[in-house]
Amino acid sequence: MKHRIAQTFQLLKEKHEKALIPYVMAGDPSLRQTEELVLELERNGANLIELGVPFSDPIADGPVIQLAAERALRSGTSLKKILAMVKRLRQKTQIPLILMAYYNTLMAMGEEPFCREAVAVGIDGVIIPDMPPEESKVLSTAATTHGLDVIFLLAPTSTALRKQEVIKRARGFIYYVSLTGITGFPLSNIGKVQTHVRHIQKTAKKPVAVGFGIATPHEAKAVSQFADGVIVGSAIVRQIGAAAQSSHLVKHIGSFIKKLKHAMT
Repeated sequence: MKHRIAQTFQLLKEKHEKALIPYVMAGDPSLRQTEELVLELERNGANLIELGVPFSDPIADGPVIQLAAERALRSGTSLKKILAMVKRLRQKTQIPLILMAYYNTLMAMGEEPFCREAVAVGIDGVIIPDMPPEESKVLSTAATTHGLDVIFLLAPTSTALRKQEVIKRARGFIYYVSLTGITGFPLSNIGKVQTHVRHIQKTAKKPVAVGFGIATPHEAKAVSQFADGVIVGSAIVRQIGAAAQSSHLVKHIGSFIKKLKHAMT
């Protein structure tokens, strides 16, 4: 099993670069276009890619990503179809791919079958925003057995005990949620985010990527000065929604990713 996430962060560290991690909702506007987007994102500087698994009752997503999930569900997207798409993608790219899914979706498939099949098709990690580390034993055990990285989240409100749990259990990297809110809210206090991230890095000795609220090249550059990775989601998904009917959708998103990466380097 190739641990592509760890290898990518290590290679970037040796090159004194930071990871750009775009998020797209799989199936928005279609799985065929998601497949094209993944390749375009990589061509324009993405280092890892998060693929959202659409769910009808999200708790961490703002209206932009909620609407994307609705569009994806209407287009017939399912976890099984996403895994089939990833299997096709692995014939064309080896970029680390991470699923962001709500736990009900994985439970419906079964934790062990999900981990086995996800790794078999080429998924490297999974982020589950509604699964606290204290309740992750079943999934984490199956993930460890099959070589799937479970990526946990920390937030400004995380207690010292929660931080210890996440640092102990995290594989791949730690996802730091920059604000107390949902996706799509603006990033208001980068200085405070930097203080929290520096503390986690010092304690964890693992990469820390920052997500939520990063929408512009300027913000990506600012966060990349201290974080190991920069996650951009709603800003991309919003543009996908606006250009869903355009024949230039893929190129348009690729151009935005290129601007983000250029700012970070």
